[in-house]
Amino acid sequence: MKRYIIILFLLMVLSGAYFEKPVKIDFDNPHIFYNGRIDTLENAVVFYWPGTLARVSFRSSGIKVKMKDNNGKNYYNIILDGNYFGIFKPDTVEKWITLAVDLKDTIHTVEVFRRADAGPSWLYAFEVKAGGDFIYHPEKPERTIEFYGNSITVGASIHDYSGNDLNDSTSTDNYMAYGALTARHYNANYYCIARGGIGLMVSLSPQIMPEIWNRTNQDDPGSKWDFSKVSPDVVVINLFQNDAPLVNMPDNPQFKARFGDAPPSEEFIVNAYVDFLKNIRTVYPDASIICTLGMMSATKEDKPWRGYIKQAVQNMEDPKIYSLFFPYKGNFTHPLVEEQKQMADSLIRFIDDNIIW
Repeated sequence: MKRYIIILFLLMVLSGAYFEKPVKIDFDNPHIFYNGRIDTLENAVVFYWPGTLARVSFRSSGIKVKMKDNNGKNYYNIILDGNYFGIFKPDTVEKWITLAVDLKDTIHTVEVFRRADAGPSWLYAFEVKAGGDFIYHPEKPERTIEFYGNSITVGASIHDYSGNDLNDSTSTDNYMAYGALTARHYNANYYCIARGGIGLMVSLSPQIMPEIWNRTNQDDPGSKWDFSKVSPDVVVINLFQNDAPLVNMPDNPQFKARFGDAPPSEEFIVNAYVDFLKNIRTVYPDASIICTLGMMSATKEDKPWRGYIKQAVQNMEDPKIYSLFFPYKGNFTHPLVEEQKQMADSLIRFIDDNIIW
């Protein structure tokens, strides 16, 4: 009997059954589908912008991802088989994170979706249980939409129903912001170049959008994005909300840094927008460009900012550049989920009515 057990053990070892291990794929495996501006390092991909995602299809009852975050403030949505499944926050050290367990042992698709803009995160690998497998993901969607914006486009405070407009990592959720909703409506690739507090001429922080719009890593001037990697069908710009109050704050340090002692003239403001449109048109000669604004205070009826944008669009004399304004939401807070959906619905109607894909 003892001899029989030893022989059986040796057969298990030779077959590999005794030492069967989980199945892992590294960050650079072609089975992983990425969307958004990412950077590829020697051992990981780096996510910088809100809305960046990694998606894999697999056959197993569970799946993990190995990640870390620069400051532990970035949250990610878990989207399982197309539905919201949960949320997680990577640690500041490299760790395996369980995304799902106790699933039916069939083919599933899981997506980790970056909710906010709180600095870089690193993704190293995915892993499923022993006996599982990864399924090659289909090709990218044919359509692509790219967004440039501020905290509204990020989806800041989208879940904050307290009225305090906390604008923190837990209440921010780019997945439910108008840009992501619009992209999913069209089953389009989604690129979101957005940062809270950013302006076109002046920001709450030292950098302005014309200084970071062409970067892979928004905080690294030497990190230049390769625009040949993506050719969006539609580009949406939603900027000026932060410029609007700051141009009237002469004591603000960012005002002083950008304008000195005198606020910008109307001509300066319009030309700043025109210059940014020219930048976009240079890298995307065939894209339809939609210049939006809203739904916060810059779109009030008594404010001049919609007029500045209309004038800039007119000055471009480009039949594929449009303007679309979302209505003022009626208070100072960021748009909530329902209001972001209103923006998405308006944008979708406008695209359907005006743009040929």
